[in-house]
Amino acid sequence: MGDNRDGGGRGRVGPLATFVDHIGENGRVVQWGSRRHRKHLTGAAAAGSTWWAPRARGWWIAILFAVGSLLFGLGAIPAYASAAGPSWDLVTFFIGSLFFTSAAFVSYREAVDAAPRALNAAHRRLFVYQPGRIDWWATAVQLVGTLYFNVSCGVAMVSGLSAQAGHRHVWRPDAIGSVCFLVASVLAWLEACHGWAAWRPRSWAWWITLVNLAGSIAFGLAAVVGYIDPVTGQVRNAAGANAATLAGAVCFFIGALLLLPERTEEATARITVPGGGGEPQNAAV
Repeated sequence: MGDNRDGGGRGRVGPLATFVDHIGENGRVVQWGSRRHRKHLTGAAAAGSTWWAPRARGWWIAILFAVGSLLFGLGAIPAYASAAGPSWDLVTFFIGSLFFTSAAFVSYREAVDAAPRALNAAHRRLFVYQPGRIDWWATAVQLVGTLYFNVSCGVAMVSGLSAQAGHRHVWRPDAIGSVCFLVASVLAWLEACHGWAAWRPRSWAWWITLVNLAGSIAFGLAAVVGYIDPVTGQVRNAAGANAATLAGAVCFFIGALLLLPERTEEATARITVPGGGGEPQNAAV
């Protein structure tokens, strides 16, 4: 299994295109890729270096995701929870969820801005519907997932919650957010790999989407073992939920750091964006 190609040099996941082959200069095949196009928009990587570029949007996406992951990992460490106390431990998770949402929103904006003009003629930045783009789906679903984490972590800080309230307003949003993260990670993996399976250890995108997929699986496992009983209010396996959350946070932290070198990797060719707009963009040969 690998690239899902049709006869016209186009990679697809269902109806969603992940790459398109073109004939470039000197008869060479030049490939427009959805993720590479989005991450290397004109001027996106121009400011700053790999590790310090506060004027670059891609740098902020990496940093915000890294801080959010760090806070989630910190909150899941039993020693920290004991030292900080339950209330501050929950605050740590909530602040981490806000960093996740900030990063997810900037990622969503990155995808929206990467659309051909024909798909966003009004230059909208928030309420945009582009169901034919895999990156729009991945970033939109991820953003929704972070909002559910905001609700879950925010309500968890309220003292004296009933068992029903804990189940409905803490565990359920957490479970939905975890599902959204898993769906978004699968879509990002398919976008980068053009199919279900690929072996590309030289690709930053491959490593990023792989570790993020592993992190989403770990967060999903944390939601399963962290089930809150609606009758007793007891957590099924608190230790297991913390361990899975920590594992997921570590994966997301690694994925966030890898976004930094991906942002500044060299783009080797320029082609016209498919679907309208007529603007030359970066591509891989």
